[in-house]
Amino acid sequence: MAKDLFDAAKAALAFSHSPYSHFPVGAAIRGDDGHIYSGANIENMAFPDGWCAETTAISRMIMGGAKRIAEIAVIAEKTPLCTPCGGCRQKLSEFAGPDTRIWLCDDTGPQRSVTMAELLPAAFATDKLT
Repeated sequence: MAKDLFDAAKAALAFSHSPYSHFPVGAAIRGDDGHIYSGANIENMAFPDGWCAETTAISRMIMGGAKRIAEIAVIAEKTPLCTPCGGCRQKLSEFAGPDTRIWLCDDTGPQRSVTMAELLPAAFATDKLT
C-alpha cells in the first residue's frame, strides 16, 4: 500500500464529527482513476442516521468521477485495525472486486490487509440485479 493512502485516511480523522459515539474513523479510497478520496464519519442526533467514513469516501469517489475502488485504508482513533461495519462492507463490495485490498491501520500505518472476499464472503451480488 502506498503511504499516500494511509496519510489521507489518517488526515481524515481530523474531520470526524462523532459527538455521540466518540469514535472517530477515517478512510481513504484509491479510485480506478488513481485519485485518492478520503472521508470521516459524520454523526447526527438522529442516531443512527449519520454516515461512516467509508460511506463518505465512496460518495466523494463517485462525485469525483471514479467508478471502482482499487484499494482502501481504514483507521479508527480508538481501535487499531478496525474493520468496516457490516453496512459499509456491503457498500464497499458494490464498488470493489473480490480481490480489492482493505488496509487495516493503526497510528503508525497499515498493519494488515484483507480482501473484499475475506471481509464479506457472502455479499449481495449486484450483477444479478441487472
